[in-house]
Amino acid sequence: MSELEGKTIASVKVRQLDIIGPSFADTARASHSWLGQMANKLHTQTNERIIWKNILVQPGDTLNVEYLLDNERIIRRLPFIKDVRFWVDQDSLNPEHVHVAVLTKDVFSFGVGGNINGLQAATLEMYNQNMWGAGHQISAAIVGHAEEVPYVGFEGFYSINNIGGNFVNLSIGYANTYRREGVTLVFDKEFLRSTTKWGGGLTFSRWERADRLIEDVPIVIDFELDYRYRDLWGGYSFQLYEGIPYRNKQLVLSGRMRLYDFFKRPEPDPMNNQYFANSKFYLASLSLSKRSYFRDHLIYSFGITEDIPKGFLHEWVIGYDDNEFNKRWYSHLYFSSGNFIRYKPSFFHASAGIGGFFHSQQFEQGQIEVNADYISRLYTVGNKGFRQFFKLNYVLGLSRFDVESLSLYRDNGIRGFRSRTALGKQRLVMSFESVLFPPKHVLDFNFAFFGFVDLGIIGSNKHLIFNEDYYAGIGAGVRIRNENLVFQTLQLRLSWFPNHPADVGGFGGDFTERTKTQFYSFQPRRPDVLRFE
Repeated sequence: MSELEGKTIASVKVRQLDIIGPSFADTARASHSWLGQMANKLHTQTNERIIWKNILVQPGDTLNVEYLLDNERIIRRLPFIKDVRFWVDQDSLNPEHVHVAVLTKDVFSFGVGGNINGLQAATLEMYNQNMWGAGHQISAAIVGHAEEVPYVGFEGFYSINNIGGNFVNLSIGYANTYRREGVTLVFDKEFLRSTTKWGGGLTFSRWERADRLIEDVPIVIDFELDYRYRDLWGGYSFQLYEGIPYRNKQLVLSGRMRLYDFFKRPEPDPMNNQYFANSKFYLASLSLSKRSYFRDHLIYSFGITEDIPKGFLHEWVIGYDDNEFNKRWYSHLYFSSGNFIRYKPSFFHASAGIGGFFHSQQFEQGQIEVNADYISRLYTVGNKGFRQFFKLNYVLGLSRFDVESLSLYRDNGIRGFRSRTALGKQRLVMSFESVLFPPKHVLDFNFAFFGFVDLGIIGSNKHLIFNEDYYAGIGAGVRIRNENLVFQTLQLRLSWFPNHPADVGGFGGDFTERTKTQFYSFQPRRPDVLRFE
């Protein structure tokens, strides 16, 4: 395709493939199974107008290969698209003209999910990621609990991507379950491309009964909240080295206003309860971003194209928290970089941040964090693919409140380790994972077998981290996914915890739905505080 760079695009056409059967390598291949043929008949293809709305090139444009590849990435991000290819052919009569064909392949958009939480609570969810082929997403869930009112509740969400071709997204939701009752509305426009000029968003939520805040907090909420949340942000991008391939950078200036109004909350505690203060939080950021993408497969997915970002995002955030207890300033510095290691084809990403609040010459709720991720190249073991993954996360809390604690329970911890007592103000986690991708599949269901070792150290921020408490998780499992379906990955995992606290057993097992792991993005974002989680 690169040899056609700079030629004039004479035409652009769209072709949609059936979800079962054809591939980009063999578009004429048909499904011979009754299940595949039935799926093709039941599926409503994405309206071609929706595809066109996400195509950024048109006849008369000059062919820019990097631009086309980025357009592929944007279309692949849509939840109802499995994959996309831009094919470019030279005109047979005029060598200065080319024709672009856009091939897309949907996923079967209807899905069912849920979970069971012991013998007391359960959730059954039904969703469609491409209603009427219009690219709209809808989900509805029945949430039940044996002891908490309402015993049977409802939760529903509706989303629209890329309204009017302006890459503005809308999401609305309603819930009335034992966990929460209220409504939420979100408008959002990302800095989706390195040439995007404007970004911004609006969030409004009103929760009359809730067990959580809009934004995650590092404390356990075991009481009922009643509050209103409003969030507005916007940013403008100044292009650096504009028009120079692979050197385009963005300098982005953004501002944000976040408001909390509480109507029901714990008793006010100005020393420990900034989380439940009526507040107006004003934030501004200056960020420098550069990003491009290279394509690979068999990383977090099972064979479809994956877009791995490389580049950097550096940002300075400053803010003023005007709340009823204290008037506080906030600031942080954050640096991140990721690159493809060519001489040993692999990917490495690292980031670091430092920041916190201060008022009356007092510093509080500060932290230092360091992260690193390494993904090896795809090794060949017989006819199987094999990758190594390494992840490091270190967080040091500085003058954190007494009620704030890090844990090993969540994504940045030990897998399957659900201890509520292994807490601290300082944490180091190192994770090693080996994944084997067999080539065979059963009815288009692919398998990935994995083994892992997670090491976690957690404790006080008064001492060197290596003097604190050590925990570990060792295990293996299998992930199952049909890339033609919208269902999440199914994961069966068995774990052994050789040194465990009293509230965790020595062995654990999970059979869960697993959302696809996302690559870290160097995309400019709304101003926000560093997360102590």
